[in-house]
Amino acid sequence: MTSRVKTSIPNIIINGNPLESQSTRLGSGFVYDAEGRIITNNHVVDGAKTVDVTFVDGNIYSAKVVGTDAFSDIAVLQMTDDFSKEHLTALLLGNSSQLQVGQQVIAIGNPFGLSDTMTTGIVSQLGRLLPNQEMGFSIPNAIQTDAAINPGNSGGPLLDIHGNVLGVNTAIKSNTGEFSGIGFAIPSSTVTRIVPHLIQEGKYDHAWLGISGASLTPDLAEQLGLPRDFKGVAIASVTPGGPADKAGMIGATKSNVPAGDVITAINGHAVKRIEDVIFYIEEQTAVGDNVVITVNRGASHKTLLQPCSQGRFLLCRRARVLPPRRPR
Repeated sequence: MTSRVKTSIPNIIINGNPLESQSTRLGSGFVYDAEGRIITNNHVVDGAKTVDVTFVDGNIYSAKVVGTDAFSDIAVLQMTDDFSKEHLTALLLGNSSQLQVGQQVIAIGNPFGLSDTMTTGIVSQLGRLLPNQEMGFSIPNAIQTDAAINPGNSGGPLLDIHGNVLGVNTAIKSNTGEFSGIGFAIPSSTVTRIVPHLIQEGKYDHAWLGISGASLTPDLAEQLGLPRDFKGVAIASVTPGGPADKAGMIGATKSNVPAGDVITAINGHAVKRIEDVIFYIEEQTAVGDNVVITVNRGASHKTLLQPCSQGRFLLCRRARVLPPRRPR
């Protein structure tokens, strides 16, 4: 399996301004199809002027960025030099929805410029929320793994033992910037949903409610006059003119309102934490869909109908989730 898949996992080299320090960035990727399309991370190629892809046989090809999505951290490259389709082997996308905690996984990439490096580990947990507080959004449903991921691994595949792609390695959580046993990958289900749009349109339109909020804790519930064991998502703020605002949702920051709405259900699905909202909107809705939001407002429950428009659910900073460091 190893020798077969390594031919499909190129190193990604981004050449910047030669007068600037650290102008060259390194990453990884994998062949998506025989047309010369390669999947990598958006943060690897963000702002790139020139992209080179180097395969294990030593062949180097120029590539251009044809589609990016910062909200899922996925990008698609198109090889522009002449290449032989017969020599390109696309990796198969596995079904990440069937993953189980404890399942063995393999990461292959270009850490520290050491090409074709393979590490192994297990799936440590599923359904992680991967926050990026610098940009104000979160990537849902990330795979957590202890397979070593280091700078240069970003964009490379997380594989099962059969060589199928389960995810795209994208980030680590560390206090030092080096791997400390906690890595994250974007699941293949997200790749399957988003990449065709990146190829055809160069972008992907995400549904958006226009709210920020945080999961209720016992103390927060008590402050809002609710039972300490009450579950839901407290709305901290509502984007003016956004879908939630038009539907009449109230945030805690609105004048003369001591507390904002608390979301308890979406389309009849119970909401117990902020991840439930983000996962449902991202994976079960599309731009233009109507969703029924059930909220607790004071002593009563209200049902609001609102459309999802283009944009993203914003993660409230008071959720106190530290952003993981991204390996380059």
